[in-house]
Amino acid sequence: MESLSDHNAKLGRRPVVVLLLLSLLLGVCFGAMYYAGDLSRLQRDHSAQETRTALRDVADPEQLDQAVKLHPSNKLLRLLALASKDASEIEAVAQRLLNEAEQKPFPKLSALGASGRSDLEALRRDLKSAESNAASVAPRYAAQIKTTRDQVEKDARSLGVGDDRLSGFMAMIDEQHAAWIALTSKVLGARADYYDAYEKCVALLLRDFGIYKVTNGQFVFPFQSTADSYNRAAIAMTAAAERASELDGERTTLRQSQLSRLKAFVGD
Repeated sequence: MESLSDHNAKLGRRPVVVLLLLSLLLGVCFGAMYYAGDLSRLQRDHSAQETRTALRDVADPEQLDQAVKLHPSNKLLRLLALASKDASEIEAVAQRLLNEAEQKPFPKLSALGASGRSDLEALRRDLKSAESNAASVAPRYAAQIKTTRDQVEKDARSLGVGDDRLSGFMAMIDEQHAAWIALTSKVLGARADYYDAYEKCVALLLRDFGIYKVTNGQFVFPFQSTADSYNRAAIAMTAAAERASELDGERTTLRQSQLSRLKAFVGD
């Protein structure tokens, strides 16, 4: 027959056994969590290393697309491909809006010598229309950028790259958008200056129509003050056209710098 002291001893040992079992269970859980976290970190490191290797010789968006095709399961590469696609799309949108603002090329000043009054009046209307259209480009572009950003974020979330990586990615996208908005704004400014200076030239030709002469493609005005005003406007036209041409070159530079930013993002 079990004595009271033996019974109490067994009862005293039970909590100890339970505590040992709980400790063992917690140890297994923490070990599994550590292993899972370590495995996840190793997977991230492997993905980043694979991405850096794949990007080593990438020099343009098409090569990036090829890298994605070679590594279709690499989420980082697919994320970068989204950013590259975004840059191409917002650049194309900017160019389309700029083309819509100036629906047809304007003739050179030297070609206006044979223009009649009605031709000059029509040209002046077209210049004013182009200037008005250019003023509407900025808000339309900003609206398109907002739509594009929302879609990029949606596509990026679907990849399941994690909140920290997604946050850094969208910050990069915002920087990318800001750069294109700034460049497009500069182009619009150059075009506005060009239209304004051109319109001043045409206005002077209309005012003095019938009394100026054209010699070797050059306008000869009867009054020096008119000639000076015309020359100032013509010089401003040339300067604005040159500035617009230089900004076209900046587009290439911006695309290249953004590709470099994509590569740097992998190491962030």
